[in-house]
Amino acid sequence: MTPNLIIRERCFEWGQRTYLMGVLNVTPDSFSDGGEFITTTTALAQAQAMIAAGADIIDVGGQSTRPGANQITLIEELDRILPVLQVLRKEIPVPISIDTTRAVVAKAAVEAGADIVNDISGGIFDPDMLLTVARMNVPIILMHLRGNPQTMQQFTEYQDLIGEIYSFLTKQTAAATTAGIDQGKIIIDPGIGFAKNYEQNLEIFRRLPQLHQLNCPILVGPSRKSFIGRILNQPDPKARVWGTAAACCAAIFNGADILRVHDVKEMRDVSLVADAIFRQSSQVLLSN
Repeated sequence: MTPNLIIRERCFEWGQRTYLMGVLNVTPDSFSDGGEFITTTTALAQAQAMIAAGADIIDVGGQSTRPGANQITLIEELDRILPVLQVLRKEIPVPISIDTTRAVVAKAAVEAGADIVNDISGGIFDPDMLLTVARMNVPIILMHLRGNPQTMQQFTEYQDLIGEIYSFLTKQTAAATTAGIDQGKIIIDPGIGFAKNYEQNLEIFRRLPQLHQLNCPILVGPSRKSFIGRILNQPDPKARVWGTAAACCAAIFNGADILRVHDVKEMRDVSLVADAIFRQSSQVLLSN
């Protein structure tokens, strides 16, 4: 595992506990909370509530990445995220990540106070992204994806799902380090729900330990997603909290370091109990 990561004077000690990334969508069309936090007032209130509930990172996104989401213009994305970031940076102490695939947005966001770039394309949509992040010397989250949010559900045919995710993330972490990003600042994400069908999402949870060979912290984002809705026969994403809890517990058991979640208070309880069971027991085994 890569060494501990210091972000805004906070030390992320990988393997010691699960960290929670709270989702803050400043979009009108995100799949479960679109339109709820599009003003600086509502966004700040939500961020503060998530921090009070135990969020370690706040992830701000101005472009919905749900299946079929329409691509917005660069100006629209900047107009959505910059006022929110400027307010958040003044008011909240925790690290902030910017969920974007555009290098220009990433640069502007970091200049406005963001600390991490969370790129769902793994650095492939914008050829300038990896070099831009390297210049800004901030951590990056590289996620596995095929196609784009408009087309990704047409690209769910794999010969070897985990092998292909592993290969993609190997290639993109190598590209990131070649661009000048410190290996210790790379976090990987297998991309639950992104160009994955129901069975494939479940397989990722079962086989998550295979991604440890990449020696990067692993982020998993199961929160409220459609595979949970299918299992529960629950069309309302906000009613998938218990299902999300089970998925988060499975992710922790199989070695996830960060969980990207909407329901921070509930998932904080899940992670505290799961950490006490799984992490402490594994540390005892390692020390014997």
